[in-house]
Amino acid sequence: MKDEEGLARAHAIFDPIADDYLTRPEVDIGPMFGSEGLRVRGKIFAFLDFRGGLVVKVPQSRADEIVAEGVAARMVMREREMREWLSVARADHEQWAPLIAEAFAYVDEITP
Repeated sequence: MKDEEGLARAHAIFDPIADDYLTRPEVDIGPMFGSEGLRVRGKIFAFLDFRGGLVVKVPQSRADEIVAEGVAARMVMREREMREWLSVARADHEQWAPLIAEAFAYVDEITP
């Protein structure tokens, strides 16, 4: 079930960060898992989940490090952990901007 209040608080954190990326060439907002996310050349690199947490895409090796540090958890879809997708709680919002930056750099590099 959607957490409308949590989503509003998450957008208050996410939207100003997103605005900075939306000024860059080839970055826009598009649909992702029932939400909208930041994408570069059509590929999503960061979005808010239905609970108001941040989800980012980083290389698998980096995701392993971030999970080991306890900063984030693997995103789970249909009972399967995603290798490159991490979920970061709203309570850890101080990590959002640096993780979005990492996600952007990664997806920008791998997207033709």
